[in-house]
Amino acid sequence: MEYLENRELSWLKFNKRVLEEATDPETPLLERLSFSAIYQSNLDEFFMVRVGSITDKAKEKKEIKDKFSGMTPSQQLDAIFTAVRRMQPSVEEALRKTMGELAAYGFEHISYDKATKEEQAFLEMYFKRELKPFVSGVVVNDALPFPFLKNKEIYAVVQLASKKGVSIGIIPANTSQSERIIQLSSDGKRFILEEEVILRFAHQMFKNYKVIDRALIRVTRSADIMASGRGPEFRRRMEELVDKRQRLAPVRLEISDVFSRDALDYLCKKLKLKNVRVFSTRIPLDLSYLYTLQEYDENAVLHYVPRSPRKPAALSDSRPVFQQIKSRDILLSYPFESINLSFIRLLQEAANDPKVTSIKITLYRLARNSKVIDALCTAAEQGKEVLVMIELRARFDEENNIEWSKQLQEAGVKVIYGPKEYKAHSKLLLITRKAQGGGYDYVTQVGTGNYNEKTATLYTDLMLLTADRVIADDAEAVFTALLNGSFVENTKKLLVSPLALRPQVLAMMDEQIELAENGGNGYIAAKINSLNDPAIIAKLIEASQAGVKVDLIVRGLCSLIAGVHGFTENITIRSIVGRFLEHSRIFIFGKDGKDQKIYIGSADYMSRNTVRRVEVAVPIEDEKLRKRIRDMFRIMMRDNVKARIMLSSGEYVRERRSRGKPLNSQEYFYEEAYKLLEDKSSKQEKLRVNREKNAKRISAKKPTARTVAKSVKKTTAKRGRKKNYE
Repeated sequence: MEYLENRELSWLKFNKRVLEEATDPETPLLERLSFSAIYQSNLDEFFMVRVGSITDKAKEKKEIKDKFSGMTPSQQLDAIFTAVRRMQPSVEEALRKTMGELAAYGFEHISYDKATKEEQAFLEMYFKRELKPFVSGVVVNDALPFPFLKNKEIYAVVQLASKKGVSIGIIPANTSQSERIIQLSSDGKRFILEEEVILRFAHQMFKNYKVIDRALIRVTRSADIMASGRGPEFRRRMEELVDKRQRLAPVRLEISDVFSRDALDYLCKKLKLKNVRVFSTRIPLDLSYLYTLQEYDENAVLHYVPRSPRKPAALSDSRPVFQQIKSRDILLSYPFESINLSFIRLLQEAANDPKVTSIKITLYRLARNSKVIDALCTAAEQGKEVLVMIELRARFDEENNIEWSKQLQEAGVKVIYGPKEYKAHSKLLLITRKAQGGGYDYVTQVGTGNYNEKTATLYTDLMLLTADRVIADDAEAVFTALLNGSFVENTKKLLVSPLALRPQVLAMMDEQIELAENGGNGYIAAKINSLNDPAIIAKLIEASQAGVKVDLIVRGLCSLIAGVHGFTENITIRSIVGRFLEHSRIFIFGKDGKDQKIYIGSADYMSRNTVRRVEVAVPIEDEKLRKRIRDMFRIMMRDNVKARIMLSSGEYVRERRSRGKPLNSQEYFYEEAYKLLEDKSSKQEKLRVNREKNAKRISAKKPTARTVAKSVKKTTAKRGRKKNYE
């Protein structure tokens, strides 16, 4: 259908938008390198997860067609491989162009052939002393076993000739003993990569053989594993699966430049890969080294303007965070405001507050040195009831979460895992504290992003802190369900998947459809990361056909195409890709006014979120906070620097800047955070000055002992006269 698109092809368009940042002249040069690396890292994960999954489906006897595009899994794979191949020249050109411009600042990635004689001599000595002792070459032929090639590791492969015939030689090109970047200048800007040196001197690893061809290769393996379970054995099962994932089947082979067709066919045969899964490149196979290059030059021209999260203007230093939340709801916005000076502060205060009786939280992804874990362990060690639902199936964070779960248990925390067949992706915290006059007070936190101090400086997210008792009751119901392995069916305020989120979202959309059909101005808006839930898409189409205005900001994959006559002509879709990863989720139903409903939460409009995960969204009821979110959404809708608009063809184009002054929404929000804090500091300074002036004025009027004596004498005389009149 012309208004629907396959999710995989839509995701590849998103990654193309990421790559555009690597060529944007307004992106500083060293920052462009990051986007090239991010593009490649995204694609690696895409092949590991999505291509791995579709490959398994393609092996089934009956291939089920994609509900949006009508393609079978095999057809989807063909389309994916074609799209990736078409992008490769742009990927290579982006890196070449950036490195070319960086040459003016001394950066030069050289090949061995372009090195000076002195440098070549140094590299040969470096190979012999620093690399050769730590790597070993393996000869492979039909009489010898084929070695296991690790996921995403680089290997040097050579075609070898001897009296016995032709063989293949394989050398691991990643060593833990050396840096991947081999510096050839004092500032490190002139360099060559470790794997390039190993490939150049590979012949020294194979005596009695002649090297007749050579190349670098990199295998990507499937990561499509899923486990179910809840009990004590579940963690052990997850440890086994994580280990197993390292040995799953290859789904892609990358190779540098041109290599012998016979040797390549032999490799594919041993890896059980078809040639269509071989992708050649003329740039390094692993671009993660580009992040390191950013450290070699601090020239401000080459970097983004420095930004650091501000202290939240809504919070005071003089009172505990819990008390401030009791007074009013607080909305926090990351990375513009500091998670350490807000959420982490709340958690640390709660851990050490003798009146706090319990802390309950859901964890999905955490920072390496997590202050969240430290606070939870402290709370448990001080005798508080601490319940942690930690999701062991968080993709690529399984090992970390397994270790965190062990550490929490050792500290006395009650640790549970997600429901048997469902991931718990919610960002939910409930703190219970003894009230002064008896009973208990509650603070509930609901967010759009993980409790991760590192990503909170890189991702845009929202977090609501509230003392609303009804919301606390709903949160308690969520934790009770998680504890029992069941699901919340009914709530009063929170939206909770898999049973009590999508039906409510569809019902609120129906309200806007009914309003439009009765002549009103129906309105639906959302800011999400992805859109592919069939029921929600169908409802959005119905809303558009009924005349409801629909504004969607969808960062990544989007299976709905906007602006198609007769179906989605009242829908606009835009994507913002910039310095920070757009990650917040906002749901809006209705135009401005008291009937408008606004939510933030952890769920995207994807089936995996709405019906196969535990997700939580919370209503924004404080009018000041509602206005703040409306204003944020309007600013993002006006972004004409980092926003791309979806056309009715499904392609994306940059917003036209001719519509007004350039507006980068991410930079706007950072400036706003700085300004709010400055305004608050200015007000506090004025208050301090006024207090000092008042104190001096009072001090100046303060009566002396002589003045007091005269005043008393006069008062006594007046009282005497008054008595005489009586």
